[in-house]
Amino acid sequence: MRLPRLSIVALLLAFVAWSPLHAQVPGSPYSVTVPVSDTSSAQRDEAFATALGQVLVRVAGGQDLRSKAGYPDALGKARSLVQQFQYAKADGGGLSLQVNFEPGAVRRLIDTLGVSRAGVKPPVLLLVKGSDGQLLQQDDLGSLAQAVTAGGTGVVYPAPASTPDLARVAAADPAALASINQQYHTGLVLLGNLHDGGGDWVLVSGGKAQRWSNQGATEDAVLADAGTGAVGRVGQQLNVVSATVSTSRLWVDGVGSAMAYANLLSMLNADPTVRSVTTLGAQDDGIMLEIRAALPAAALATSLAAGGRLLLDAPHDGADASLRWLH
Repeated sequence: MRLPRLSIVALLLAFVAWSPLHAQVPGSPYSVTVPVSDTSSAQRDEAFATALGQVLVRVAGGQDLRSKAGYPDALGKARSLVQQFQYAKADGGGLSLQVNFEPGAVRRLIDTLGVSRAGVKPPVLLLVKGSDGQLLQQDDLGSLAQAVTAGGTGVVYPAPASTPDLARVAAADPAALASINQQYHTGLVLLGNLHDGGGDWVLVSGGKAQRWSNQGATEDAVLADAGTGAVGRVGQQLNVVSATVSTSRLWVDGVGSAMAYANLLSMLNADPTVRSVTTLGAQDDGIMLEIRAALPAAALATSLAAGGRLLLDAPHDGADASLRWLH
């Protein structure tokens, strides 16, 4: 198999056309909102430490850092990493503090703690219908969002003017998922339907759907339990970091142009778990890649698909894992 000749100009344009910064536009992993009881300095410092703990989990790819030497000291110095903070009224009339941390300082801190950075997981798009069948908005989803973010995963909310087709999303329709990625830059979607005393849930990750139901004494309890369940399922798929480097063969279908090929390579090279990428060959619009990464093949494919630009695909001869490029 031979890769078609690629235009240098097309490659350069493609590399410029996509940037990993896109993943930080909605629901920045370095921004956290935590409840506070007052605006005192002591309460603010405690909130900074709580917020930094959540951000560290996010940026470390969901790894639990609490046992790392230097972790308590790091939380004690959270104030020095704060870029901006702002008080706001929380749901129910309480007070909350939104804290934005300096990204470079957070990444350096994780390196100092001796943690292998797995990369920031993409946020979860929350698409939840209330018992009346109407899509709930951000103000109604506080307990769900708090449970998800406490587990180290960010959230984003649907834009009122462009709600996705929920049935197509739940069915993991490739066109619907591609549209979600273009707007929200994620391949993680949590769909929910609330009913009296419980809810039915679908977590779509990389084109694969997981379904479950839950019960609770109140709607907030149902939402909080669903958030914990969702972040646990995301963690099982994505919180895989190895101390060794694995070599895997990945088949990627749907790479039909020089632009798509360049965008794919740019995305792979931007992934902190990937050490090197070698193109072994191509056939039609598919490409065989050899990738050295700090993840085994299945975990690498799942992690890449969660970003929303790839879907997990049917097995391909000679490949350890298969993916399909969406756009």
